[in-house]
Amino acid sequence: MKIAVLFPGQGSQYLGMGNGFMEADPECAAIMEEADAVCDFSLGKMCHEGPMDELSRAIHLQPAITVTNLICWCAVRKALGHDVPVSCFAGHSAGEYSALYAAGVVSLKDSIRLIARRGALMEREGQKYPGGMRAVVGLGLTEVEGLIAAYEGVGVVTLANHNTSVQTVISGNEHAMDEITAIAVERGARVVPLNIRIANHSPLVAGAIPDFARFMEDIVFRKPEYPIYFNVTAATEYDSKAIKAMMARQIASRVRWFELINRMLADGVDTFIEVGPKAVLKGLIKKIVPKDSFCTVMQVDSPESLATCTAVLKGTCRN
Repeated sequence: MKIAVLFPGQGSQYLGMGNGFMEADPECAAIMEEADAVCDFSLGKMCHEGPMDELSRAIHLQPAITVTNLICWCAVRKALGHDVPVSCFAGHSAGEYSALYAAGVVSLKDSIRLIARRGALMEREGQKYPGGMRAVVGLGLTEVEGLIAAYEGVGVVTLANHNTSVQTVISGNEHAMDEITAIAVERGARVVPLNIRIANHSPLVAGAIPDFARFMEDIVFRKPEYPIYFNVTAATEYDSKAIKAMMARQIASRVRWFELINRMLADGVDTFIEVGPKAVLKGLIKKIVPKDSFCTVMQVDSPESLATCTAVLKGTCRN
């Protein structure tokens, strides 16, 4: 059994996420306390009470998702102990900061500091250059790239995420996305607006990169203790300077999730655990893994789902 732990990014939020673990374990609750000390707003209150409209802003959502991921990971790590070793990590977009912490690249405090600054800078760019993101389901990568390449209208639109063979995410101005949406629907696609307020992974947020790179200069990055598969390259990287540079570029770069998961499969991963709110990544993995390939795919964001996951991994029940 070769286990990959995956952390979700923006779009997986819900009110009360992480509460079950924080109520059951003081160590999990302490992670939120650490976050409240780092952030200039009450992250715990925001996650618990919302309102959802405020929680969904990048400045709040990026640290909220990351801290929830870390709370869930704390619970998973303690439950599995040394009996079930994890082989590698990855995170989808903002979820990569959870992977950096889990693999020993940055400290808990620094992982929160990084994502809080990233969220604030991207919020700033989103206010200057309004936009959003939409999932395009039913068309392949090449076809969506072709639609974008042929677009000559007003505004910016880019392919932000390659999630599965038939699911991508476009990012940009609303007008430009409307134009691409209309053509995609004509060609049989289903286009779904995402609950994300800014045009992540597009030129509209690229202005955040220089300031974020400067912020990272004083953050200690260590060599990963476990392999991390990165969004920008869909490959592993062990050089701390190269990782810093990638994390800056990642803000406006494409998330190569489909390639990343296929690389993990080629490297022998046969068990995927999504650790964090909802089960978006679990759904994507099930669409990526070949139907004739046996793979275990699970998700943990509550004590109940952790109990099921632990039982499966320790062989006391079957998935």
